[in-house]
Amino acid sequence: MWQLLPPTALLLLVSSGTRAADPSKAVVSLDPQWNRVLRNDKVTLKCQGTYPLGDNSTQWLHNGKFISNQSPSYLIAAARIEDSGEYRCRTGLSALSDPVQLEVHTDWLLLQATRWVFQEGEPIRLRCHSWKNTPVHNVQYFQDGRGKKFFHENSDFYIPNATREHSGSYFCRGLIGRKNESSTAVNIIIRGPAIPSISPPSLPWHQITFCLLMGLLFAVDTGLYFSVQRDLRSSKGD
Repeated sequence: MWQLLPPTALLLLVSSGTRAADPSKAVVSLDPQWNRVLRNDKVTLKCQGTYPLGDNSTQWLHNGKFISNQSPSYLIAAARIEDSGEYRCRTGLSALSDPVQLEVHTDWLLLQATRWVFQEGEPIRLRCHSWKNTPVHNVQYFQDGRGKKFFHENSDFYIPNATREHSGSYFCRGLIGRKNESSTAVNIIIRGPAIPSISPPSLPWHQITFCLLMGLLFAVDTGLYFSVQRDLRSSKGD
């Protein structure tokens, strides 16, 4: 059967087969986006990936163990300490995702950020989150023990362009009722701009296979061409 197919059709069949065998990874996201939450907070983990037609079943893992939930979204209605850990997912056509860490804390105040490592020039948003969203007043943000920003009402602390000077230990403080509460400190790291790599570009393995097949088919076609030409010259000579 393969000998009856023209070279182009054979090439397309092999190329499509290599693409089908190279699934992309699924991706786990948090809603809301904070990876540090307080006990009783509501958290939804979402699995983004490719699904077979008519099949939205999803495999979830928590600290390496499978969870019974098979929905693309995994709801934690009231977070507990034991919900802390590493979450991963996979779909029918997507490989196992990279891990996403969730930390559940017990405290009155918790400092939150979208992440804790930034590049120079990136924006930073810090949030002073209270248990059960209890009202907080006279909120102050600190860096390395020094006050950086004060709000009469609870508000996010926004740094539009991060520099190396913004690296340090951060926490927030505020009044809950008449009691002064503080969050635990968290380190924020600011890295320099990424240095572009000068290493030669690498191709996915299915593209390398595609190129090798093209070279092979070109060599076969060239050999057939010269063979036919030689036969034609021989027949004319006879």
